[in-house]
Amino acid sequence: MIRLEQLTKTFGVTTVLDRLDFAVASGEIFAVVGPSGAGKSTLAQCATLLEAPTSGAVIVNGDNLSHLNAGQLRVARRKIGTIFQHDGLFSRRTAAQNVALPLEYLGVTAVESKRRVAELLDRVGLVGKANSYPHELSGGQRQRVGIARALALRPRVLISDEATSGLDPDATASVVALIKELRDDLDLAIIFITHEMDTVRSIADSVARLDHGRIVESGRLVELLHDADSELGRALQPRRAHAAAGESETTWVVSYRSADVPTDWMSRLGETLGVPVSLLGASVEVLHESTVGSVVIGIAHSDGDRVRQALEDLGLDARPAEPVRAGVSSAAVSPEAVSS
Repeated sequence: MIRLEQLTKTFGVTTVLDRLDFAVASGEIFAVVGPSGAGKSTLAQCATLLEAPTSGAVIVNGDNLSHLNAGQLRVARRKIGTIFQHDGLFSRRTAAQNVALPLEYLGVTAVESKRRVAELLDRVGLVGKANSYPHELSGGQRQRVGIARALALRPRVLISDEATSGLDPDATASVVALIKELRDDLDLAIIFITHEMDTVRSIADSVARLDHGRIVESGRLVELLHDADSELGRALQPRRAHAAAGESETTWVVSYRSADVPTDWMSRLGETLGVPVSLLGASVEVLHESTVGSVVIGIAHSDGDRVRQALEDLGLDARPAEPVRAGVSSAAVSPEAVSS
């Protein structure tokens, strides 16, 4: 596992990281999100001690890396692998030679290095690309080479710094699936730094939002998505266009706030209110065995407090919203027919 304690980094009078405290257990993926300039890249550098923190501690499997001398730190860093944003591959080295680089620095014999590299390339699905140069590989394949290199010294912690940035959706999904698989198989503690909220939902167990060098909110992914008051939870919700409500209807955005929402909540809502419910759009998915997301509905009912209470009783949060656009027909569904 990796734990940061009061980790602080200043450059002159500017504080880039301000007393960060969090821990990532083995087998956990901890995502860190935040706007440009929030300190995400500095966090990645300080967590690996490539950039010395001004104060605070980086503890990996019980060892405080912040108190080690240069020689001890070189050895301790082997416990941490890093996946870089732009793969970090050397253009004049083949995939196999790039993966072998950490082993060469360590003085591993050629025979053992060749065996380990073959094992790693097979592990990331690139066994047939060993002799390919980076320019001959796709973006996703280059990132897989970077992942294999990060695993070369059998680390216990993996730090991914914007590893999916710039990849197309298929390559992103493939890299995310690989990282999750490695987490499970190798029991890694992973810090996943990104600005891509869709990727966070698909990979993270826990999330923290970094802003001006401070963690301003953090928690388990599903709990954040179920928390009506969480700014981070709202930011993690997918956003999609929806149809327009009918002339006599008001538009409501309904979010899942409980693991116990009945699957037929829309028909129950219609029965409680005694009016039809129009399904205007939905962005719902199952994460960690819990349903999360939001549904946009139209209701011909003027008592907003009663609508909110009826939805709250069903484990849902609701707020009125204007239709995204007009001109798209909505499907009016009777209370008896709707289930979601």
